[in-house]
Amino acid sequence: MYENKVLINLYIVSLDKRFEIFIPVNEKVGNISKLFNITLFDSIDNSKNTTIVNAETGKYYLNNELIINTDIRNGSNLILL
Repeated sequence: MYENKVLINLYIVSLDKRFEIFIPVNEKVGNISKLFNITLFDSIDNSKNTTIVNAETGKYYLNNELIINTDIRNGSNLILL
């Protein structure tokens, strides 16, 4: 049913909150980051740059990488900075 999505654990530093979120694997990291920005902060401020980081490895993901081409999988612990 969810072959094109992964369930991640997302920690948002500025809100000090954790969320479990399904994200599509065929989207770019930058698009997902913008979606988080719009949804969670009710902001369309394109100048606000957020970064997604793997909490376990410390890896920063590039905005132009597709989720499927990263090591983001079900259960990944990510941080939104």
